This record gives sequence, C-alpha cells and structure tokens, in this order.
Amino acid sequence: MDISSCVKSFLVYIVIFTFSVQATLGSIACEKLNKDSCAFAVSSSGKRCVLEKNVRRSGEEVFVCSTSQIDTDKLTSWIETDECLDACGLDRNVLGISSDSLLESRFMQKLCSTRCYNGCPNIVDLYFNLAAGEGVYLPSLCQAQGDSKRRGMSEIRSLGYIAAHGPMVPTKLMVDGSPTMAPSPVGPY
Repeated sequence: MDISSCVKSFLVYIVIFTFSVQATLGSIACEKLNKDSCAFAVSSSGKRCVLEKNVRRSGEEVFVCSTSQIDTDKLTSWIETDECLDACGLDRNVLGISSDSLLESRFMQKLCSTRCYNGCPNIVDLYFNLAAGEGVYLPSLCQAQGDSKRRGMSEIRSLGYIAAHGPMVPTKLMVDGSPTMAPSPVGPY
C-alpha cells in the first residue's frame, strides 16, 4: 500500500469517527429524553423540547418528551442545568411552553435577576421570544420589574401587552397618571 492510499484511508476513518462521535455524544432528540431532562432542552435541530402528559386507557399518566415547533435563535443540543432552573425559578416538571408565567411577579423577579438573565441564555432566549409573542420587550419588562414591581406589571396588563386569563378590566388613571385596576378574577399576582 502506498502512502497516498494510507493517508486517504486515514482521512476516511477520521471523518467516520468524527460523525459517529457527534451522533452519539452531541445529538439530542427530544423523544429520547426522559422526564427529568426534557423541559427547557433544545434538540440538535434547534427545536425546543416540551414535556407532555398522556393518559392511557387504564387511567395511568405517562410523561413523554416531544419536539415542539418552536425554534431557538442560536442554541442546539442543550439540556438545561439544574442551576439555571433554580436561578430562574423554574420547575423541570413543567408541562408545555407558555407565556403565563410572565404575569407572575415572583417568577419575573427570578428571571430578571442577574444570576438568571446573565447566566442562563437558553431560558432568557425562550422567555424573550415568549414575551415578544405577547408584544412585550423582555428587557423593558425587566426594567419595569426593577423600577416598581407591582406598578410595572399593572401598566403592562392595562396596556394590553400581555393577554391575561379572563376578561380585560377597563383601566382608570389616578391623579398622578398611574393606572388603577380592579382585582383580577383569576387571583392576585
């Protein structure tokens, strides 16, 4: 065997080895993830994974991980860390993907914290896009959260930027121009 055929064979083996290692180590398929690693994960194709609950005919609840239609901007092959879930106030057992948590003051405090906002790009990307889908710019929402937590959320709700559960309540302005709102039919935020 001459040197050029040895080099060609070696290069072929390197290419095969590289693709097989990438396929076994770096490839994430949502359907192959278990309940404890599904929520907030991103597949190798850049789609977000979502935890769903199915009920069998026997009544038994089974959790499955599925690929959503939601793309990430830049992330692929990502399983969120427990540290980020804790920093951002999230639960690994959350079902589906929803913007509802953007209305919860405690969640927003955690999401907008330096530890979460600067250290957990996957979670920030997800909630940035969820907020944008509701017509809200996440940095502005975090700014409102920092300036005056209750007032910031009231203003956002009163302007209709985030759709709340139940009917919208008309807003009246106080003398100083700040909105007053009737109590939410869903409960306090």
